[in-house]
Amino acid sequence: MGKAEVGTPKYIANKMKAKGLQKLRWYCQMCEKQCRDENGFKCHLTAESHQRQLLLVADNPHKFLSEFSRQFETDFLRLLKRQFGTKRVLANKVYQDYISDRKHLHMNATNWETLTDFVKHLGREGKCIADETEKGWFITYIDRDPEVLRKQEILEKKKKMEKDDEEESMEFLAKQIERGKTSVSSEDAPQPTELKRASEEEKISLKMNFKPKAGPSLLAPKPSIFSSASRKRKADTK
Repeated sequence: MGKAEVGTPKYIANKMKAKGLQKLRWYCQMCEKQCRDENGFKCHLTAESHQRQLLLVADNPHKFLSEFSRQFETDFLRLLKRQFGTKRVLANKVYQDYISDRKHLHMNATNWETLTDFVKHLGREGKCIADETEKGWFITYIDRDPEVLRKQEILEKKKKMEKDDEEESMEFLAKQIERGKTSVSSEDAPQPTELKRASEEEKISLKMNFKPKAGPSLLAPKPSIFSSASRKRKADTK
């Protein structure tokens, strides 16, 4: 079957398909060639160019595998640092962004068979902080740049100084409150005072006032009912 002519709908459709992402299993990392379907991939495997490249790799497979692995790790970490910095992010999110580039190096050409194996490798090497959750593996990039480390050290010192100042302020405030409570309690409680005299010969005088309260006298005689009756009889006889 001949190729579609330039400008025809089929030619445009083929170009659009070529621009998009293709299936990973139809990609040859040795030749860096992406095939669009299984038939095209089988044809590529039998091609002379692929056979020559296969012989080169067979001479030293560990060399090519190490180079592919190193390149994959470098590109992945560069993307992680550029887009997410030192933020904690889902590893699969970074990987999806990485493979969105058609020219990316495929993982099946590296030492790692799965993304989980690769994330664990980054954690063991101290290049990322890897932690597993129910949502999947999360990674946090560890920036080893001296300038970044210097800024982080300054920031940590500043935070520590602020924390120390805050603790000192809280301690001083607590002492002030405790001192205030002690002062108030001592002022409210009555304190006994010692009687002091200027000299031993000085006399102490006590003034006692027994003046009775205003009102009827308790000693005044009360009128008798018998005397009132006698006066009444005398008035009647007259």
